[in-house]
Amino acid sequence: MEFMILIYGDESAWPDLSEAQLKAMYAEYGVYTQELIKAGVMRAGSALKPVATATTVRLRGGKVLNTDGPFAETKEQLGGYYLIDVPDLDVAVKWAGKCPGAKTGSCEVRPLAPSPK
Repeated sequence: MEFMILIYGDESAWPDLSEAQLKAMYAEYGVYTQELIKAGVMRAGSALKPVATATTVRLRGGKVLNTDGPFAETKEQLGGYYLIDVPDLDVAVKWAGKCPGAKTGSCEVRPLAPSPK
């Protein structure tokens, strides 16, 4: 069963991190990613650019409306994700608990909905 691990954190804190802290954080994510690959559960994953680069798209009255940035102000922003394939939610939660982002932010685990047939 496929699950998304959505990684949320306070991106406003990132500019205050030293180069050594950033390097350590990326190294930690590298180790985590390698663990997912070795376990054969990783399907995809990536960091996301800051929310200021986001574009929100809506279709209203047949017209596509674009808005720069995210719609809602939040303390934590979506900063990245992993797509994993594991037997059940318990295993997905265990993997999310090992994610470096869970230490300083939060990780949301959501199953992918099956495609309609």
